[in-house]
Amino acid sequence: MRRSLPIAIAVTALVTGAVSSTGTAGAAPAAPVPVTDFNADGYADLVLTAPAATVSGRDDAGYATVLYGSAAGTDTAHPQVINRGTPGVPGDVVDYDSFGRTSAARDFDGDGYTDLAIGSENGPTFIMWGSAAGLKEAVALSLPAHNGPMAAGDVNGDGHADLVVGTGVVGVEFGPFDRSGASASRTIVPFDEDDEDGRYDFIVGDVTGDGADDIVTTHGFEDHGHGTRLWKGGKDNSVTRIPGSITPSSEGVIADFDRDGYGDFATFKFGTSHEDIPNLPGTVEIRFGSPSGLSTRTTKLTQNTPGVPGVNETGDQFGRALAAGDVTGDGYPDLAVGVPGEAIGSTRGAGSVVLLKGGPKGPTGSGALAFSQSTSGVPGASERDDQFGEEVLLADVNNNNRADLIVAAPWEDAPQVDSGAAWVLRGSKNGPVTKNIATFNPASLGTPGLEARFGSSLR
Repeated sequence: MRRSLPIAIAVTALVTGAVSSTGTAGAAPAAPVPVTDFNADGYADLVLTAPAATVSGRDDAGYATVLYGSAAGTDTAHPQVINRGTPGVPGDVVDYDSFGRTSAARDFDGDGYTDLAIGSENGPTFIMWGSAAGLKEAVALSLPAHNGPMAAGDVNGDGHADLVVGTGVVGVEFGPFDRSGASASRTIVPFDEDDEDGRYDFIVGDVTGDGADDIVTTHGFEDHGHGTRLWKGGKDNSVTRIPGSITPSSEGVIADFDRDGYGDFATFKFGTSHEDIPNLPGTVEIRFGSPSGLSTRTTKLTQNTPGVPGVNETGDQFGRALAAGDVTGDGYPDLAVGVPGEAIGSTRGAGSVVLLKGGPKGPTGSGALAFSQSTSGVPGASERDDQFGEEVLLADVNNNNRADLIVAAPWEDAPQVDSGAAWVLRGSKNGPVTKNIATFNPASLGTPGLEARFGSSLR
């Protein structure tokens, strides 16, 4: 059963995609994409949040679950559950904290282990440090008060991970961080009279090919959407807005889809109001990068694009969730597209995921694949308003050089109402396979389930 929920701030924190071994003249080769690997064993680890969960009797307190990768895939037998009551985690378990509503993963202290920055509605933002034994020890960050998105990247191109947070329009805490939680330095771009529309997402990646990550911000105020903006990162710790904006959008990912050395921005386009989103068929726009920023060269993809399974229908929301990674192992990033409003047969809002395969021109409809809970081999059944595909991620959890497709349905009744669930489909040269799919939910992991909306975000 799905309840109505106001549009929440969504965060796409990590840049995902293939490594570019070549680039055009004047373009810096794309850097290897950091893997979320908290114990540095070579297998990608997953973070799934349940910000609406009841914890210790507190409504909407929230928690995060860490599942470690292994040669056999995602290890569901040893989940690590983190909430405000976890020993060493700063703050207290309180009502309506929505713990895990924002997060970012990167090696913030430069010791070779991925760390997890995580925030909530009311408590302090903190970093939990990676180690050979996984995540342990947490420290609160000395951040100015903020209630906004969070992402990670290398905004000044110095090789150290930086944390992008919602202080001002854009705030960057430059790494490396020390174990007290102090960053090396800080840049804040303050709000001005033209910025009252706020931010919804931070999407970080090197659009201009200069070795310093740039920041895309999506914007809105109340129910109104505003133009998406690009902020150029600089090796002098500067963050500078590139003039102009593009059509209002939500969600997104930056990856070098055509391997020309410039990061490309894929996003879900909508009109001028967020209230339109539930009724949209959905359009994914890829705007290609260039030395001066996001260029006018674009690719638009819908379910009416030749080769893409399905047809444009009201409320499908094709592109409501996006992730990039090399599923087939051909060196080009593929694009996973969530279609959470898709009707499967006569079952409304059951949801699906489409994989658009990459190539020299970027993702196209050629060879596209669709998956739902009615696909043979996928555990479960398509039910009304499950919203399968509301969140997607591409990550190589078994370290075979092919990204695996992780799909979440936070509104799945599994078996409790809106407890949520997730699936892992292994990557192969032909795309995700439906054999031996790993699936998990709060009931199987032993975590709080009733209306938890497990899988509300994936890292």
